[in-house]
Amino acid sequence: TNGHLLADVNGSLTTPWRVLAIGPLKTVMESTLGTDLAAPAVAFDKAKLKPGHASWSWAILKDDATVFDVQKRFVDYAADMGWNYTLVDADWDRKIGDAKMKELADYARTKNVGILAWYNSSGAWNDTEYSPKSALLTKAARAKEFARMKAVGVKGLKVDFFGGDGASMLAYYVDLLKESAQAGFLMNFHGATLPRGWSRTYPNLMTVEAVKGFEFATFDQKDQDPVARHIAMLPFTRNLFDPMDFTPVVFGDIPNIKRATRNGFELGQAVLLLSGIQHYAETPDGMATVPAYVKGLLRELPRHWDEVRFLDGEPGKFAVIARRAGKQWFVAGINADEQPREVS
Repeated sequence: TNGHLLADVNGSLTTPWRVLAIGPLKTVMESTLGTDLAAPAVAFDKAKLKPGHASWSWAILKDDATVFDVQKRFVDYAADMGWNYTLVDADWDRKIGDAKMKELADYARTKNVGILAWYNSSGAWNDTEYSPKSALLTKAARAKEFARMKAVGVKGLKVDFFGGDGASMLAYYVDLLKESAQAGFLMNFHGATLPRGWSRTYPNLMTVEAVKGFEFATFDQKDQDPVARHIAMLPFTRNLFDPMDFTPVVFGDIPNIKRATRNGFELGQAVLLLSGIQHYAETPDGMATVPAYVKGLLRELPRHWDEVRFLDGEPGKFAVIARRAGKQWFVAGINADEQPREVS
């Protein structure tokens, strides 16, 4: 090009980091390079830094379930399973309201369950009608909303429907993380960019979607049919370094969809897929159909992991890994092929 297509710069030029993890699958799978290179953690109240497991009605029951009585049932469900949180999804402000949301949070507290509340990221990039909307766009608005949610008793926020990866949008993410950390809230981003190691810098960032998660395969059979291979790819790709809110595990029915995976495949995801808060898609009715030992495992799974070991796998075909919490090891594997597979 003889320099004709190169940028002209006056002064210094700053570019983003680009990181490659290169090596055998074991090396890449066990690497923490993506988070190691992130900035050290900002201050956050460690007493409020509680990773865990959550019940979530929207995955299966969708919009109609965001009402007080259903959410109270999901709080009871979380309590019965020994889970830490219940996520109340879109339109809670209109369908439940602050007063009943506080009642729900107060009730949940008696069950040792925290309430997480959904928010619309808002802005000109977003024409969805789901609410609360336009409540987090400015520093002043965020301060007001965080104070309001503290009064309600909410433990964390799920912010959804972001718009692209431009500089102003990335700055919005960081502002949300900084100010929510100062306010003592856990955060979850949906419809969002890759987290890029943010969970190290902002330890209150529990998880980020940034993936075609479980919900994507609940609307059309053509998206459900290849889901096993999709999930068998994720431990090697999207979920390598950063927490991923795939919202796994369904044993029962998905309305109007023939589930393409078996129950063992579903259970394995609870260990294979890594998220600071694991939002389980299964409903109380679906969980009631499984053996006691399955519920027992989902009650007892650690809320955070100390170490991972890659045992075997091939992206998109199968994955077997071991995770350690303290002195306990948990081994899980999934097979996306129709034929049985032996692993030694």
